[in-house]
Amino acid sequence: MRKKSRDFTKLSPFWNGVCHAIAGGFAIACVFPFIFVVIISLTDEQALANNGYQVFPEMWSFEAYRYLFRTGGQLFRSYGVTLFVTVVGTLLSVLTVALYAYALSRNNFAYRNAFAFFAFFTMLFNGGLVPSYIVTTQVLHLKDTVWALILPTCVSAFSILIMRTFFKQMVPDAIIESGRIDGAGEWKVFTHLVLPISLPGLATIGLFSTLGYWNDWFNALLYIDSPNLLPLQSLLMKIESNIQFIVQNSNLSDATQRFEIAKSLPQESSRMAMVVLATGPIVLAYPFFQRYFVQGLTIGAVKE
Repeated sequence: MRKKSRDFTKLSPFWNGVCHAIAGGFAIACVFPFIFVVIISLTDEQALANNGYQVFPEMWSFEAYRYLFRTGGQLFRSYGVTLFVTVVGTLLSVLTVALYAYALSRNNFAYRNAFAFFAFFTMLFNGGLVPSYIVTTQVLHLKDTVWALILPTCVSAFSILIMRTFFKQMVPDAIIESGRIDGAGEWKVFTHLVLPISLPGLATIGLFSTLGYWNDWFNALLYIDSPNLLPLQSLLMKIESNIQFIVQNSNLSDATQRFEIAKSLPQESSRMAMVVLATGPIVLAYPFFQRYFVQGLTIGAVKE
């Protein structure tokens, strides 16, 4: 009687449950810190001072969020500025990087080595902060404009090299040649044939660019003076600085009054509320990019 060969690609129900439990525990460990931040932001400041951080706080409070929203329309304007900068900056960045990288990936582009060296050289050497500031403010005249938050970080040499490799490995020459045989020009080949099969690489670059624009505060510190153009991260930093300044530099002579002021300000919970306001929207962007990441991991798994 012939023995059945053991299938090593399948797990027994016991080990299948063990693997699911490990994966579930790892997922909970990744999500729990953010949930804990949300819980702390909703905890009463006095309860935090008395009991410290607790998963089930003694008293709940929205005072931290009330304190942040006392800035009125400024918070919503900063949200709007950050959303505009993130959306427009990401689109411009992905388009610019894709066009540059596609040209470098084509063997019939005569100057691809020179342009590749030009991009790679900027990863090793740069002019520094002072020349960058002079170019942005005095040459491009972007001082105190929303474009000062977009254009300085629009093109990334690292992203260009990643996309060049992606185009060379994942876009067959046969597809491009078929488009040219059918009479399509370079632009039509790029938009109708190359881009649809390059979504995993574009999504990866787009996510990196989105995170960079959303978390950027340094460009606003350098180039923005108008409060109407202040992005969200810079506004939250100013609120945090104001809280610390009020607590540490109170001119009241009465120590009891200083203590009451410090106690009335939601210091710890407001910090966590800032984290929630700053990271909450960007966390929601990950599900839209997830399936493209899976495609990017599996697109090269099958070989001809």
